[in-house]
Amino acid sequence: MPATSPNDSPPEVSIIVPVYNEEKTIRLLLDAISRQTYPSDRTEVILADGNSTDGTVAEIRRWQQEHSLPEIRLVPNPKRIIPAGLNLAIQAAAGAFIIRMDAHCVPAEDYVERSVHALKADLGDNVGGRWEIRPGGDNWMARSIARAASSPLGVGDAKYRYSEEAGYADTVPFGAFRRETLLKLGGFDENLLTNEDYDLNVRIRKAGGKIWFDPQIRCIYFSRPDLISLARQYWRYGFWKPRMLAKAPDSLRPRQLIPPLFVLSLVILTIGQFFVPFFSTVLSLELIVYIMVLFSVAIRAAGPQDTDDPLVLIGMPLAIVVMHFCWGGGFLRNLIPAFTSRKDPART
Repeated sequence: MPATSPNDSPPEVSIIVPVYNEEKTIRLLLDAISRQTYPSDRTEVILADGNSTDGTVAEIRRWQQEHSLPEIRLVPNPKRIIPAGLNLAIQAAAGAFIIRMDAHCVPAEDYVERSVHALKADLGDNVGGRWEIRPGGDNWMARSIARAASSPLGVGDAKYRYSEEAGYADTVPFGAFRRETLLKLGGFDENLLTNEDYDLNVRIRKAGGKIWFDPQIRCIYFSRPDLISLARQYWRYGFWKPRMLAKAPDSLRPRQLIPPLFVLSLVILTIGQFFVPFFSTVLSLELIVYIMVLFSVAIRAAGPQDTDDPLVLIGMPLAIVVMHFCWGGGFLRNLIPAFTSRKDPART
């Protein structure tokens, strides 16, 4: 049975967070939760730990010793994957409202209050808000990656990354739900190692529900600190997208085809130029236009701080290239296995 809060009444809100080796950022999240305008004695935090090998658990324990509220509980996540951790946290949660957060985010002080207000007003079955992307490190490449992660050229036209207008959307990051909604839908799909949020939102919409985006619900999200971790992140995103689309082909958006088609065109033109000389000209033109667009976007996105940090003007295009090629390459790598087999191609 889920535990009750210190005042012997069940918490109204359960914040669920999957964690694995989050020693550097977990305190930032917990501090932000403790500063929420929503009452701490009506809030609980369920952390599903995937057997962290760094000081994450010790940091959480220290935080618990320093703060009596909100109540923090750790649940083990032996599968060590995000959707499994989320489902375990949902099972342990006592709140009528469940808010999914990430160990790499810092929610604004009114994040919980605004989320619960929107749910109580029946604005949506899932409620989410605006990301403010911040660098995951203090070097020029980390700042470049944060700029790329905020650019429509890098991440598409997801409303939660740029819009200031409230309204219905295809998806929102993280999300706030009524507990009954998650239980009715069976929680998160544990066959998806990523894209689990988007998949859940697709199922909500198919069941007749709505996704509500409110830009006043804000949180800071720390982007990856270097190109290697960025490449792994976007390869994983791209790799698992076909598996999600195999479940719901009608959820495909044209923008999602652009990176894999671009990567595929480069592969075809690169190989084809040895047989059709004209392909070499087409390949060169495609690359020239792509590079020009990249630097044009970087220059337009440059802010006053970039005057003293010109390397960002080089790093931002480089980060976008990594995002495009890794997402597109991962998508193509898993395209056929995802639609022809239920077997996990990542574990064969």
